[in-house]
Amino acid sequence: MGMRTTIELSDDHRSALHYLAARRGLRGYSKLIEEAIDLYIKEGAKKKAGIKDLLKMRGTWSAEEARKVRKRIEEIGGKRFNKGTEK
Repeated sequence: MGMRTTIELSDDHRSALHYLAARRGLRGYSKLIEEAIDLYIKEGAKKKAGIKDLLKMRGTWSAEEARKVRKRIEEIGGKRFNKGTEK
């Protein structure tokens, strides 16, 4: 059994959760929130690992290739994972 906590939801989020829970035959939406948190953590870890793999390739690309990759990483939100790696 997990820890109970309180979160604030917008009316839209609450309505969407009730709808999704009802479609799945659930009485509440705790299971949906748990699944969403698990997915968020898992996807964040995969994204971070992918960015680290790209950064390991530093020096193997031309300056233009590196510029394009850096720009794309920043576009997808990689700046938060890229801190402290500038040379």
